[in-house]
Amino acid sequence: MSKRIAFLFLVLAITAVFAKTYSITLFQPAVVAGTELKPGDYQLELKDTTVVFKSGKQSVKCTVKVENAEGRFSTTTVRYDSGEGKLKIQEIRLGGTNLKLVFIPAS
Repeated sequence: MSKRIAFLFLVLAITAVFAKTYSITLFQPAVVAGTELKPGDYQLELKDTTVVFKSGKQSVKCTVKVENAEGRFSTTTVRYDSGEGKLKIQEIRLGGTNLKLVFIPAS
């Protein structure tokens, strides 16, 4: 019995180490971490407080604050800040989850 419990903890620990991946589509150019992302499909890899946007060979890494909402979001939505003439990603609410990613401005 103790081997089963140890194995379960091992599996949970390994799972926690790996990043969670989500799909997102940007419909207009947007800036994140000082990099302009073109419209298109991206994979978001979330690990702790770090998000990596990936599309083809392009990869952009940034820091986020992960917040939990009371309920699940029905769709993925992106909120922008339109300051300085370019759209900057402010937050992403991940559809099918209760996760809200709040982007921390680069200092």
